[in-house]
Amino acid sequence: MGMAQRQRKKTPAKPRLSADDWADAALTAIGEGGLAAVAVEPLAVRLGTTKGSFYWHFTGRDALIEAALDRWAKLHTEGMISHVEAEPDLRKRIRLLFAEAVTTAASSPLEVSLLATAGHPQVAAALRKVTERRVAYVAELFAGLGFPDAEARRRGLLAYSVYLGHTQLGHAVPSVLPTTPEFDAYLDESLDLLMMR
Repeated sequence: MGMAQRQRKKTPAKPRLSADDWADAALTAIGEGGLAAVAVEPLAVRLGTTKGSFYWHFTGRDALIEAALDRWAKLHTEGMISHVEAEPDLRKRIRLLFAEAVTTAASSPLEVSLLATAGHPQVAAALRKVTERRVAYVAELFAGLGFPDAEARRRGLLAYSVYLGHTQLGHAVPSVLPTTPEFDAYLDESLDLLMMR
């Protein structure tokens, strides 16, 4: 067998990892073990690569944490907003937003893990930015329903507080929350109260 044939039989090279691949792995680690779980070597093992790949994209751990938090904001805030914006009916859009947000938060401990590390300066800055964006967006939806701006802002804040409380309970004491058959009625009644004039 010639050298060219032997080279062709080698295992194909793995695709080069992107900074987003590393950021996604860091987000998974944060969800599983908090900020302390963001360590280069275990992430490299998880991704099936070397530390060299990490240093190709990042100057250090803080840069990875920053990228992961930016990715969280992009996927879990801007991505969610873009998704629900396709619904033209505002009341249905609000319901879709909360149904999607609650379902996503229930399946991932990431938001709870980030809230638990809110004292970390990078996490605090990301939480502030994301929370302000989310509350402002929900307030816009309430304003679109005809609530005056100040009231729309208060309702947006209350709605977001309800979401956070639900998320925390879903991970800490899930037995107190409604099960799947009851969830739709629970969500509808909660949102009807928030939208009531």
